[in-house]
This record gives sequence, C-alpha cells and structure tokens, in this order.
Amino acid sequence: MVLFGGTGDLARRKLLPALFCAHCAGQLHPDARIVATGSRAASTQDYVAQLEEAMREQRHGAPQDWASFANRIVYMQVDALDPAHFDTLAQRIQARSPQVVVFYLATAPHLFVPVCEQLGRVGLNHPGARVVLEKPLGHDLDSSESINDAVARHFAEDQIYRIDHYLGKESVQNLMAIRFGNALFDPLWRREWVREVQITIAEELGVEARGDFYDRTGALRDMVQNHLLQLVCMVAMEPPASLAEDAIRDEKIKILKALKPILHRDVAEKTVRGQYHAGAIQGQPVPGYLQEQGIVAGSGTETFVAIKAEIANWRWAGVPFFLRTGKRMQARVAEIVIHFRDVPHAIFPRPYGLTAPNRLVIRLQPQESIRLYFLVKQPGDTVALTQTSLDLDLAASSKVRRAGAYERLLLDVIRGRLGLFVRRDEQVQAWRWVEPILDTWRDSPIPPKSYTSGTWGPAASSALLSRDASSWHEES
Repeated sequence: MVLFGGTGDLARRKLLPALFCAHCAGQLHPDARIVATGSRAASTQDYVAQLEEAMREQRHGAPQDWASFANRIVYMQVDALDPAHFDTLAQRIQARSPQVVVFYLATAPHLFVPVCEQLGRVGLNHPGARVVLEKPLGHDLDSSESINDAVARHFAEDQIYRIDHYLGKESVQNLMAIRFGNALFDPLWRREWVREVQITIAEELGVEARGDFYDRTGALRDMVQNHLLQLVCMVAMEPPASLAEDAIRDEKIKILKALKPILHRDVAEKTVRGQYHAGAIQGQPVPGYLQEQGIVAGSGTETFVAIKAEIANWRWAGVPFFLRTGKRMQARVAEIVIHFRDVPHAIFPRPYGLTAPNRLVIRLQPQESIRLYFLVKQPGDTVALTQTSLDLDLAASSKVRRAGAYERLLLDVIRGRLGLFVRRDEQVQAWRWVEPILDTWRDSPIPPKSYTSGTWGPAASSALLSRDASSWHEES
C-alpha cells in the first residue's frame, strides 16, 4: 500500500492507526508492506519515530506489535510533480512483484490527476493496482468529472475506490441488517408510517489547521455532497436483490435521482447556511471562524448547513428528510433518527410535549448504538403513559472485535470489494443535486447566519423544522 500524503493529518490520525489495528488483528498478509510518501526528504527511521510519537495515544497493541508493524513501513520522498520520483517508486515496487498494489491518494484533490498520470506512465496501473480517492473529489460537477475522466484514462472503474468512511461504520452496516434482515421494520419503512427522517453530523471541532482548505470548500461540499447524501441513500433505498456491490449501488443511485431538486427559488425556504463566531466548547473559549488561521477576511464560507430534502418516489413521497451538519456545535454526534407517525386515534393521556412517541435513533458516533423509543404504562393506579426505550449498545453486545470504519474500508480495498465505495454515477448525481444550492449561495448578497460556538447552530435551523411542526432530536 502506497500512501500519498503519508506525512499528512489523515494518514497519521486515521489511515496508519487503522492499518496498525488490522496488523494487530492478524488481518494483513505477512509480506504486506506500507510505503508512505511525502514531498520532503526524510529517512524511514525518522518517519517511523515521528509516527510512533503521533500514534502513541491511539496504540493499544503490545510493544512487539508496534515493532513488527514498523518493520512493514518504508518512507519515500515522492513529489507529485516530479516524474523522477515515480521512476524510483516503480523500481521499488516492481522489484517486489506484489500481486496487489493499493495507491491511497490522501492528498489535495488537485494532485489526483498528476499522480495518476505518473502511475500510468511508469506502468503501475496494471490489473492488480487499485487507487483510493479521498473526498471532496473536485469543487463542483465539472471539476469532479474532469478528475474522474483523467483517472479513468489510467485505471478502470473497478480499480477506482471513492471512499466515504461513513459507509464503513458498524452502525451503518447494521442499518442494512435491521431493514433487510428482519420482517418487523419493512412494513413500517414507508410514507404511511414514517413522519420524517433527521440526519445529523455535528462536530465540536473548528477548522483547526485546515483553514485554507476549508475556506475553499465549506460544509456543503465537505459533508453534504458525500457523507449526508450517502446516509440518505442507506436509509431510503429499496431492498437490493443481493449484497453484490452493484446491486447495492444500483439502489442508491435510484434514490439520488429521485431527490427533488432544490432550485434557486426554493433555496431560501429549504436551506440554512451558518458560520460560527466566538463562544465556548466544554467550558473553554474558542475563536470565531473569521479569526481562525488561513481564513480570508470577511469570508462567506458556511460552517453549518441544514436542508429540507424530499424524495419523489412511491415509498417516500411527502416525507421530509432533514439534514444538518456543522462545526463548533454543542456536541460531537452523528445520528439517523426515524420519526414514526402517531397512532390514528390516541386513547391514552400523553406525556406533556411529546410529539414523536415512536422513533428509531441510530447513533453513529461517538458511541455506536441503536435505540427504539415507545410508550408504556406508567406504574400506578392511573392509566398514564411514559416513554421508554429498547437500547442496543453495539460495542457491548458482542465480544467480537469491532473494526473501525477506515480499517474495514482499507481491508475491503485490499480484498477488492467495491460495495462500500461510491460509484461514479452516484457522485455525479450528488453534485447535480447540490450545485443549484451552491450557485444560489455564491450569488447571494446575504451572508451566512451567525451562530455561537457551542450551540446547535443558527435559530433558522430550528425554524426550518418548526414549519413542519417538528424540532431537532437533541440528546446527550
């Protein structure tokens, strides 16, 4: 596995720790090697020492596990714009004659094309090669298609793995199991019994050291076009004929095509964009977005997005899908909430203020869990109801080791499994849906709505749901 961007934040925080976990679990072949690349010259010894320090808090294996993992790693200087470096890389890889070579492009998107061109030039795009592309793939449909066209000149579609790590989360996989492995939910999983769906991905972090990148990207491109729309597909798609990779992806593309367009005239009514200002996270003061390093003065880039989406098909017509994502919010949480409709005629007194007695909450982070809320009789001599829940703690319910999202997806790449990766037509359709929103925001003189760091976003986000007599599910 060749990690382009091996000195970057993603490699240090996610990719190499995931590979280390796979190594400790015996999931990597004894002969597997990791080539980490960076633009600066450094020795393997120095690179591994820095990596060990960076991963110290994340390592859970024995000392000998780290020593044997470190022996797999080689560092090479590879400048994406220097052809001579690729000649050296090819010589090193071809000398070992591996059956499978994975090229993980954990770099800025503008480097995807030159890297793939150089890999093709030196013959590293053979049938055993696979290339992993990180999001965002471009900044709009045209740039995304340009990158895809360039990569496709050197790699076949079944060699290209467009990664979305949310699809590797255990709870997302459990969503499919709940829906398609049980007869209980399918009759209810439709417009007749589902009132609305809410999907939230909230972060406590700000832009951190990614200010320059984030200011050119924004929350809509960074989170909605990929993560949130993929989760919509997993919730709303029809049962696939099998677990074959294209059977699943064929159903997802149908949902993306069925999303009702949010046109220019609808953007103000169906979307909210916000930008955080100074506040406090866990009692500690934090700066506003415009005070972050790398942010252009007066920037109008959004750090928060809320959207009311609708799916125009027989199963979901008229059911709102409320999507929300933001930085510097009150808590770090990612969840899917299915609100079921109330009973046709209520004969029991209800708990005060309860608007959704039955809901299924699928928590993706920080702890993965599934919780089903329903009403039961309150103890006593009166017939009054109270809300309770059935809880499935996914971490505690099984003694089997649980692979993290990146670990699962990296192993799928190695094994040649494409089912949890985004197909090109999915990506095209997602860009087509978000582009009218992007264009309207770009041309609008109205700035993003301000919200205080440490809150749940702008007040307009709550107003978006109140028009449907609803409110966001917010639970610690």
